[in-house]
Amino acid sequence: MLALAMLPEIRNACMHADDPLLYALRMAIAGNVIDLGASSGIGDDAIRQSISQVFAEPFVADMDAFRRALSSAGDVLYITDNAGEIVFDRLLLEQLPVRRIVVAVRGQAVLNDATMVDAESAGLVGPYMVISNGSDAPGTLLDDCSEEFRLFFASAGMVIAKGQGNYESLSGQSNKVWFLLKIKCPVLARATGLPLGTHAVLSAAPSRDGIDERKGE
Repeated sequence: MLALAMLPEIRNACMHADDPLLYALRMAIAGNVIDLGASSGIGDDAIRQSISQVFAEPFVADMDAFRRALSSAGDVLYITDNAGEIVFDRLLLEQLPVRRIVVAVRGQAVLNDATMVDAESAGLVGPYMVISNGSDAPGTLLDDCSEEFRLFFASAGMVIAKGQGNYESLSGQSNKVWFLLKIKCPVLARATGLPLGTHAVLSAAPSRDGIDERKGE
């Protein structure tokens, strides 16, 4: 897996970044917009070029609010998206200052979403508790998920969910969810109020006093 081979280099860049958590967040979203599937035919140079482009594109996040949520969470449920990008998720998981992290993957293969096999290949099984959500839906439909997953979702201090499918299926389900995604279509742009192409870290919780707390980087 190309992304896995690049992990030591990317991890080193993260360690030397001015803000390692911010760097890891941007890399996690970079993974979400790069097709890293085994059959994609994408090469090392193309991945590097795509990553450079991602860091030059608009980015919106309230990092202060995100850090406050992490500091008070205690534990995090991290819901993955695509198979190839979970190596980039691993970089972000290493930067989360919480007591426990539970990683959730799809119950069965659907589109190119990550499953338990992909989590094992990316080295997530062992360092982290990895669970299946018990569903083959291209998103996280709580009513279709296993009881185990729903219990972890309910008890987690913070939920981080990757990708548009998780945004569409989990919006309105809980204020403790944070979404990591790229605004890829006009429908999503209208829903978020963000321009097409923006990479975003969005809280499901309403902003305080009606103030939009999102900040661009």
